[in-house]
Amino acid sequence: MTARLLPFSDDPIRPSAPATVTIRLDGAPLDGVAGQSIAGVILASGPLAFRRTSVSGRPRGVFCGIGVCFDCLVEVNGDRDVRACQRRAADGDVVVTQHDPLPGSTA
Repeated sequence: MTARLLPFSDDPIRPSAPATVTIRLDGAPLDGVAGQSIAGVILASGPLAFRRTSVSGRPRGVFCGIGVCFDCLVEVNGDRDVRACQRRAADGDVVVTQHDPLPGSTA
């Protein structure tokens, strides 16, 4: 699957150029469109996984996309456990991927 963003000129309901936002994911700048969720900006930039499970370290990204599950948890501007699918990206947001070992583990 290839990440892509439809050109705004092809969208009949959005005739003018959208405002852009830039967020940083683990230090790398990612460009998005104003109004996109943080998950949307990340997915449109290419990465499909941005969290790892506590038990086996398996990659996770957006699963439900509506805030029901917890597969898209990230840290945003120092706030942990933010659902990336529910938070709109704001210009300058600093996003850090999360991996929390199980309580009592040494990992």
